[in-house]
Amino acid sequence: MSVAPTGVHRPVHVVAISGSLKESSANSALVRAFAELDADQVEVWAELGELPHFTPDDDGGAPVASLRAAVARADLVLLATPEYAGGMPGALKNALDWLVGTGELYDKRVAIVSAAPSPERGANARRWIEETVGYQGSTVVASFTVTKDDDPATVLARVLDTFAVTDH
Repeated sequence: MSVAPTGVHRPVHVVAISGSLKESSANSALVRAFAELDADQVEVWAELGELPHFTPDDDGGAPVASLRAAVARADLVLLATPEYAGGMPGALKNALDWLVGTGELYDKRVAIVSAAPSPERGANARRWIEETVGYQGSTVVASFTVTKDDDPATVLARVLDTFAVTDH
């Protein structure tokens, strides 16, 4: 099933990244569901656990090259994040740090979702990510929490519709 937003007139390549390393994570399940809905449009980058700790004097090797290439080819970067201790997971912050010096996030549009038990949860993690990617030159086009009652197709369509509104 292809999820077609109403205002997009060209294919949109979405790179979806879960900020969780937990196999049974609701955020990881959400990004996998997006790819199952539209494998031609949504690419899941699932190497977060392979990234070394950010070291400015190192190139990070193949995992970092893979992250940078995935973000570079994306029209939209979709980050699905849990909230840990009131903020984003360290593994996700590490990934974003690897993109600071090379600029792959510059002029990218980013959508941030947080799969959580209730709509009030995840706001702090999303805010941290909004600030971080903003410092890296990105535009946040959507940021909201998703609950288990939200249909992944509806969530993906909402993200893509938001992208369409901001498409320039």
